[in-house]
Amino acid sequence: MGDEYPSLFRSEQMSLVQLYIPTEVAHDTVAELGEHGNVQFKDLNPTVNPFQRSFVGEIRRFEDMARRVRFFDSQIEKEKDVVPIRPLYDSAPLVTVGPSAAHNIDELDVTLAEHETRLSQMNESYKLLSERTKELIEARYVLRETAGFFEKAETQQTDIRTSFDDSSAPLLQHDDRENQFSSTVQFDLEFIAGTIDRVRIPTFERVLWRVLRGNLYMNHTDIAEPFVDPATGSETRKNVFIIFAHGDALLAKIRKVAESMGATLYPIDANADKRSDSLREVTARLEDLQTILYNTGANRRLELATIGENLARWQDVVRKEKVIYETMNLFNFDVRRKTLVAEGWCPTRDIAKIQVALGHATEESGTGVVPILHELRTNKTPPTFNRTNKFTEGFQSIMDNYGIATYQEVNPGLFAIITFPFLFAVMFGDIGHGLIILFVALYMIMNERKWAKSDLGGITTLFFFGRYIILMMGLFSVYTGLMYNDIFSKSLHIWQSGWAFPEGNGTVRGVSTGHVYTFGLDPAWHGADNALIFTNSYKMKMAIILGVIHMTFALCLQLLNHIKFKRPLDVYANFIPQMIFLQSIFGYLVICILYKWIIDWSEASTAPPSLLNMLIAMFLSPGSVDPKSQLYPGQGFVQAVLLLLAVVCVPWMLCMKPYFLWKEMQKIQGQGYVGLDHHGPRESSDEVLEIEEEGNGRVIVEEMEEEHEQHDFGEVVIHQVIHTIEFCLGCISHTASYLRLWALSLAHAQLSEVLWSMTLEGALGMEGIFGVIIIIFTGVMWFTMTVGALCLIEGLSAFLHALRLHWVEANSKHYEGGGYAFTPLSFAKLDERE
Repeated sequence: MGDEYPSLFRSEQMSLVQLYIPTEVAHDTVAELGEHGNVQFKDLNPTVNPFQRSFVGEIRRFEDMARRVRFFDSQIEKEKDVVPIRPLYDSAPLVTVGPSAAHNIDELDVTLAEHETRLSQMNESYKLLSERTKELIEARYVLRETAGFFEKAETQQTDIRTSFDDSSAPLLQHDDRENQFSSTVQFDLEFIAGTIDRVRIPTFERVLWRVLRGNLYMNHTDIAEPFVDPATGSETRKNVFIIFAHGDALLAKIRKVAESMGATLYPIDANADKRSDSLREVTARLEDLQTILYNTGANRRLELATIGENLARWQDVVRKEKVIYETMNLFNFDVRRKTLVAEGWCPTRDIAKIQVALGHATEESGTGVVPILHELRTNKTPPTFNRTNKFTEGFQSIMDNYGIATYQEVNPGLFAIITFPFLFAVMFGDIGHGLIILFVALYMIMNERKWAKSDLGGITTLFFFGRYIILMMGLFSVYTGLMYNDIFSKSLHIWQSGWAFPEGNGTVRGVSTGHVYTFGLDPAWHGADNALIFTNSYKMKMAIILGVIHMTFALCLQLLNHIKFKRPLDVYANFIPQMIFLQSIFGYLVICILYKWIIDWSEASTAPPSLLNMLIAMFLSPGSVDPKSQLYPGQGFVQAVLLLLAVVCVPWMLCMKPYFLWKEMQKIQGQGYVGLDHHGPRESSDEVLEIEEEGNGRVIVEEMEEEHEQHDFGEVVIHQVIHTIEFCLGCISHTASYLRLWALSLAHAQLSEVLWSMTLEGALGMEGIFGVIIIIFTGVMWFTMTVGALCLIEGLSAFLHALRLHWVEANSKHYEGGGYAFTPLSFAKLDERE
């Protein structure tokens, strides 16, 4: 592919550039390059401690600002009522470049500090007021329950005294004595009242009983209203208790036990009038405190609403500024020139855009000093960058998750746009199911602008990211469904069938009408007794054909890599013998399958042979074929020649490359070019010499250390042995692995048929109101299980199997995957970075 028209066929050409950036425009330059997102900077200070770099102070400042912004965000999330946050696209931008940038950043720092101070003070005040309110509420409950207990006790005492009176005595016989007793009696028992966590009441009772040996009387009641912690929001339920005991020692023990178990004690007077006064005072103070608490909460919410109006743009500015200074710490400071020197990778065709961006940054900063860009010559391996759009991004990410392609090797992500959904559809072929996932994909595509701005979360985000993959899978599933003539386990009679069934009882044999069904499987096969036998054989052979075609195509991509990287030895020692080996066995099997399909065996003199037995006999008895199972004349000779070619290819792959590398090594050593480093002779082609002699002001960098690994001859031999064994065994196992196309397609069709027969099929013949209800119920059940089981679960299964066929069976034939990803400075990907 030409450099002027880059595509997904290969990764883009990359260039190592060097930037001389004056210190006064460094910030604005990095900010401008971050907006474009096309430069990956290198660390020019690998030996410098991160805490000793030039812009540590600025980074710490923005980390502190980021902490404040995170604090605001957490406070908004903890708020019970939703606090609206203005989205970034609807917020006024904060200017952080140009002459006013420093002033704006200082103002932002002061604003964040002021908001943090006010919000922290409000939080403290709200927490303090909440705790005080909680104490007053508990005190009010204690006063009420204590008063109620004494009132109840007095009532019970009067009832008991009345029950012990002598009913036969005159009414006024003991009146004087009762009055004297009531006026002189003293209440000797003292009491302690308070609140305690409800779950601790049983333990509290047992401990007091054992400590005081039963010398107490305790009563407790539940507080219906839960207490909410303002800091954590957790609810706590408490009980009011009152304990009667005699003596200061016992009371002291009770207080210690209560305090150790987290109880809160309140001083309650034994006098009823004083208790009433205390209750009125507590109630009045509580009302005043609740008013203050409400006003504090309203002011706090108003403060959070003000913060929510600007939170998104504050987050954006702080993240960008922190990344800018982290990037500037990667630069080298030239003291003599008072400039920052930066190096980084960028796409070659974006150099002109980068130069325009540098000029724009200079204009924004208000200075006349322009950064200088130089393109460097290097032997370092560039990063791999495949420029994608919203359609190709999902397919490319499938291949990138397997491994990043080596720089400039053929990118299988381009071909996965077609092969991936097609292999999925072979296993998922159904017109109805394909339309369901197609409509789901179209719905996500129609709402992609709205959904892209929202946080979908969970698996919905994954489905939305792969919406175009789902779209292609739906389209191809409809296509293969037409091929299988299958829609929700039923067939379509679009064209005239090629079979007719005469009337009769029992088993009826189909009669050919002389027509050929125009497209797809003839609907006459649906419902036939031997339909499963036919589709089973058809899909199994189709899986083998598709698998060999897919592996052959992947192997051909290896040739393009060898040509691109100028490796003729790999073409002769790897590609050619591998292709011959694959085609002499499995390519021959595909030809036999196709040949067997085009023969009319009803008119042949022999029965159709078993291709599996034929392939086994090809290895066990080469050159000899039973005439009764012969597929074509001269079959034995052809199979013997093909088997001989396959056998010859094994030592060809095993020995040719190590032998030629050994010969080349001997030749180099004979010329005396090998030094201590064993790097071989120095390349001195005309192109290299021309590069070295350039004197037009471009900086030429000749890296001495070589990134590519150097292997000795023993490692080459071991690698080739492993590679040969892996390929030969892989051809067999990988071909068998493509039978999953047959297995999953058959399973999908049978599950769809079983689901239909167990739900709607039995209900469609019912009539009347009851029949309508049954049809609606079974219809809902059928649709739910179709979407949930067949489309979602079976779809995910087919997706994973298609993924495996690309990663293992196809990529193992050509994909090197030894590169590293291009990760430029990009403000658009700050969320992914975090």
